[in-house]
Amino acid sequence: MKNCLVLILVFMGWGCKHEQKRPEHMHQEKAEAKKEVVYQVFTRLFGNTSTNNKPWGTLEENGVGKFSDFTERALKEIKALGVTHIWYTGIPHHALVTDYTKYNISHDDPDVVKGRAGSPYAVKDYYNVNPDLAENPEKRLEEFRALIRRTHKAGLKLLIDIVPNHVARNYEGRSTPEGSEPFGASDDTSLEYKRDNNFYYIPDSVFKVPKWENGYLPLGGSNHPLVDGHFEEIPAKWTGNGSRLAQPHFNDWYETVKINYGVSPDGSYDFDVLPQDFGSKDHTAHFQFWKDKDVPDSWVKFKDIALYWLDMGVDGFRFDMAEMVPVEFWSYMNSHIKVKNPDAFLLAEVYNPQLYRDYIHKGKMDYLYDKVEMYDSLKHIMQGHGWTDHIPVVKKGTADIAHHLLHFLENHDEQRIASPDFAGDALKGKPAMVVSATMTTAPLMIYFGQEVGEPAQENAGFGSPTRTSIFDYIGVPNHQRWVNDKKFDGGQLSEDERALRDFYKRLLNFTINSTALMGEYQDIHFYNKENSEGYDHRVLSYVRWSDSERLIAVSNFEAHDSRVFQLKIPSEIVQEWNLEEGGHKVVDVLYGSTHTLKVVDGIGKLDVSLNPLQSFIFKVD
Repeated sequence: MKNCLVLILVFMGWGCKHEQKRPEHMHQEKAEAKKEVVYQVFTRLFGNTSTNNKPWGTLEENGVGKFSDFTERALKEIKALGVTHIWYTGIPHHALVTDYTKYNISHDDPDVVKGRAGSPYAVKDYYNVNPDLAENPEKRLEEFRALIRRTHKAGLKLLIDIVPNHVARNYEGRSTPEGSEPFGASDDTSLEYKRDNNFYYIPDSVFKVPKWENGYLPLGGSNHPLVDGHFEEIPAKWTGNGSRLAQPHFNDWYETVKINYGVSPDGSYDFDVLPQDFGSKDHTAHFQFWKDKDVPDSWVKFKDIALYWLDMGVDGFRFDMAEMVPVEFWSYMNSHIKVKNPDAFLLAEVYNPQLYRDYIHKGKMDYLYDKVEMYDSLKHIMQGHGWTDHIPVVKKGTADIAHHLLHFLENHDEQRIASPDFAGDALKGKPAMVVSATMTTAPLMIYFGQEVGEPAQENAGFGSPTRTSIFDYIGVPNHQRWVNDKKFDGGQLSEDERALRDFYKRLLNFTINSTALMGEYQDIHFYNKENSEGYDHRVLSYVRWSDSERLIAVSNFEAHDSRVFQLKIPSEIVQEWNLEEGGHKVVDVLYGSTHTLKVVDGIGKLDVSLNPLQSFIFKVD
């Protein structure tokens, strides 16, 4: 196994004044602020030790993980990896095929369920949790409360999903508290649209299941009494992705129905619009703005759902497909959340860069996925196609909101790095991980199994390999070797898998303890392309610093070729850092090697020899 090289020089101890400040984020007043790392875990897969992995296998055949699998030891090891927040994916009760009728949970029809375990984004009851996850489904909510307590005891904060754009086609909300109603309970179904209807309707129509394509059959063709090509829905509703067909297409989100936020079918709004200057106002002002406004019923329902989970101890939310919901709703929703818990962690999917600033400033989101810009660029480079020249350009274009753009290389929607359709080798993610972790002040997210090179090769049922299935009961082999029969000690990992996880652990722990990573940034990539022989478009470099720590990051994205050059630190950085002429001993904080940075005539010079995908983090003694 080759060592990844990304060079980060850490210069500590100088108390120089900074003449030119370039604040990257909105929280500079927090002098001791540190980076946050989110560990996304697919909850029902985490503790599953079954290796059967039968396509379309039942819970009994393929096994399922439980809340109880997140033991004190498991959570301790997750925190020790360098994690501050854990995102438990798939908590709210969603539609699934396993029979829980003896627990007063209704059947779900496989004709409108994707996979056998069901999509976590087709929520059936927002006031309860997935019965698959409980040892005793009757006490599933109590078991989740116990998990919240264990998570907090381990020193971690936790997030769960809220999916405002759509709910399961068969939404019931049986656990809705007294005094509230489930979605759709009072809708006027004779109308396509009414402001306070929760759904959109197709009057005088009957819902029809899609025409299956490419050989697909529900449950893979297994016998089931409800697999009959029929699901009763009269009148038919709009589908979650906006399809207005009574028979949605196979590629539509046919298992879900779209929520109405007071947006009429012609696109006009039946609610107050935020004044233009509200992007600069804080959550308290947004909360006050909405206090005397009459808002659509769906807004109130989702606000109440969020506050319910906050009351239970949840520390924040990941909002699915946020850009499909009006930004005014987010102003209303998130201001209510922040008034209740100012430290709530609010993360959202928004894939249109033109909307980023509105959803951050007007919608009061803390963080958005940096998918279209940073992730897509890094993926292209990791696959051997792209030039690193693009990264500083992307960074410059989002400099004003960089703190709000969370970085990741894997999540449940994306291909695994080690899968052949992505990079085919988990090691190719190492330089990209260092860039993702150290380039901005924004949080970093990793997906369970990423740290041990999970390739997602299993044919689980619905969908195809390269992504770990979110629809079916399945085992996650590399991750299971770390779980090691629930010892959570990595006892079955190969040497290469153990070394990869060790790299992640070292990098992430450095990340969450660094002050420079919450400080200043300057690109030195193009300077070195012009001034350093041997430095090219497969290498990337930049500097980060705070009053107490100076960093230089250098990454080799080339998987097969080494790079040897003398890295140059521009004179303005040398002056900013008050570096004296002469040599400065630097020590790799990851693996202990020593190097020398020389300042000659005001220019920093460091001899760098980068093996393919090799990594260092250095500091000056």
